[in-house]
This record gives sequence, structure tokens and C-alpha cells, in this order.
Amino acid sequence: MNRRFKYQALLSLITLGLASCASEPSHTKAPPPAANKSRAVQIAPVLSEPLAQLPSYGAQRISGDYAGYPALNQFIDGMVSQHGFSREYLNAVFSKAKRKQWTLDYLSKETGSAGGGPRPGAWSRYRAQFLTELHINSGAEFWRQHADSLQRASKKYGVPPEYILGIMGVETVFGRNVGKHRVIDALTTLAFDYPRRGSYFAGELEKFLLMVRAEKIDPLTPEGSYAGAMGLGQFMPSSFLQWAVDFNGDGARNLWQADDVIGSIANYFAEHGWHHDEAVVTPALATGTQIEDLEVGFDSHYDIYKLNQLGIKATAQLPSPNDIHLLRLRASQGDQYWLGHHNFYVITRYNHSTHYAMAVHELAQAIKQRYLANIAAR
Repeated sequence: MNRRFKYQALLSLITLGLASCASEPSHTKAPPPAANKSRAVQIAPVLSEPLAQLPSYGAQRISGDYAGYPALNQFIDGMVSQHGFSREYLNAVFSKAKRKQWTLDYLSKETGSAGGGPRPGAWSRYRAQFLTELHINSGAEFWRQHADSLQRASKKYGVPPEYILGIMGVETVFGRNVGKHRVIDALTTLAFDYPRRGSYFAGELEKFLLMVRAEKIDPLTPEGSYAGAMGLGQFMPSSFLQWAVDFNGDGARNLWQADDVIGSIANYFAEHGWHHDEAVVTPALATGTQIEDLEVGFDSHYDIYKLNQLGIKATAQLPSPNDIHLLRLRASQGDQYWLGHHNFYVITRYNHSTHYAMAVHELAQAIKQRYLANIAAR
């Protein structure tokens, strides 16, 4: 991914925050590694025993990388008093946590590289990362393999299958890039060695420990992104607790398992207000003389009458004339203008980025076209 847009995606987590119905991030992504071609589209869960009994850890004090951290001791005090955890259990868990110096170095480097707005061609470069044959073919194949679950989720939550797949494709290429960082290491590092967003990550660490207790998971087992996002949909622990569902009825919520992640993403969209059978975006023609000065992005707000006065006209019928988001995408062949609707804004609740939401939308449409073409060809 282009350096600038790796940074912008990071800001969606660390500076702007992906809203979990509030102002803090709910998802993030690691810098995408090379695709692991040996992995099938349906990957095995990272959790060897999703319902295994918690290990019998116990220690009188913290040793290892996080020995002597007053803030960690205060955190443990809170987990003991507020949630009834065993102090000896948490001492033992954090004695096994590893400080991720790579993560801290990476964040320091990227934080220092910011500056300026999107450059000409920025959207085209960003789009090229996700609208690939690997993404599209993998999405169509995933749909073929899990058509029943996708249909069931779409019927229950009112979210089209292609948008569920669009999220998984952009986030992890359907399980190829789920991350290889232990979540306990990632969250402990960012909670206690990254002051800029330490309070946020301490909250996610709290939610992670609640999550593994509720799901009866060994806290040292789950792996994810360098910032603690998990599974095919890259849920942060707070999002897991709020929106993950047991969609296959096996008694566990496992975001490394296809059925559960399908249901969880659909539930996430539904809980954030997805409107069934409504358009996501509409192309627009822009002829006004003051276009460059207009506020644009997923958080801009216009009605179609004001936009018409400004020389911006829709090229198709709109689902609503009100609360339209004016989107400008810096493409290689010039600026593109789109009108984002309510469902576009819902996609940005997953990641606060116009580019991200548009990539999900375009990938969703490409996967749908490929899936239907494959069916027609059989």
C-alpha cells in the first residue's frame, strides 16, 4: 500500500478512530503482508479449542517484558476490582506478554510522515490495492462455498452478501492476511508503551480479557493484526463483544470461522442502521466554479437542492434528497464526484475513510458480477 495511505488507514484507527457507536476505533489493519498462497479460502481457526477451559495460570508478581510497569499494575487492580479477575492469573498472563518493538518503531515512523491532503491519482493507487483478480476471484469462490450462510445472513439482517464479502476482501482477502501477532502482545504494547493512544488500547485490552473469559479461550492463543484486530473481519475486542454472533450455533463466537464472521459483519451493518435495498453511492457530474472549495467526504452533509445550486447533479435517481455526502476521489484521469447515501456512511462506521468505503463498495460490486457470471457459465 502507498506509504501515505498506509498512514491514512492508520489514522482511521489511532487519530480519527473507527466508531463503535462513539468516537473510538473498532477495527484496524496491519500493513498487508504478501498473500499466503498456501492458505485456502476457508482457513482453519487460530483458536485450537474455542471452548477449551482456561489454563490454570498463577503468579505472585509480573516477570518478563512488563515487569515494573506501574500503569500495568493499576490496570490489573481495575480488572480485579471491577471484573473479578484473579490477580495471580493476570500476573501470569502479562508475564508472558511480549513487547512489540517493531510496532512502536513502525508507528513512530508513520506518524512522522504525515502531511497534506490526497494527491492527484491517490484514489486510483488506493483502489488498485483491492480491486485485483485475487480479491475478486477469491470473493466469488468464497460466495460459492458459503452461499447458504450468506443468504441466511442477508435475509436475517437485510445486508446484501456482496457487502459482507467486500469487508472481508478489503480487510483480509478472505483470511489470507489475518495477521500473525498475538493479540495479548499487540494490545499490551500499545496500551503501555504507546502514550499517544494508550488509553484507547488499554480499553481494548480490558475488552479482550473479558472476551476470552466469556468465550473460554486461552488469552495467549488468538492472533491478529499489530493493533489487535482479529479474524476474517478484523474486529477489535470491543466490537467483538458488541456485535460478534454465533451464526453457526456451535456455542462459540469465532471470527476465524466463516459462518460466524459472515453473521457478525452483517449484524454490525444492521446495528449501525443499514437500509435494505437502498443505493450506496450515485455518480455525479460537477460543473460548478467553486467545486474545489466545497467540503467533501463521508462526514459532509448536503441536500440535492443545494448541490444542484452548486453545479453538482446526480446521474441517477437518489434514494433520498437529503443528508447526502459529497465525495471527491482523486483519480489518475482526474477527479471523480459521487454522492454518498446512508449506506455509504454505514460502511464508514467500519473504517472512517472515504477511500475505504468506496473500495468496499466497488469490490462488492465486482465480486457480485463475477459470482453471477460464474453461475451463468456453469
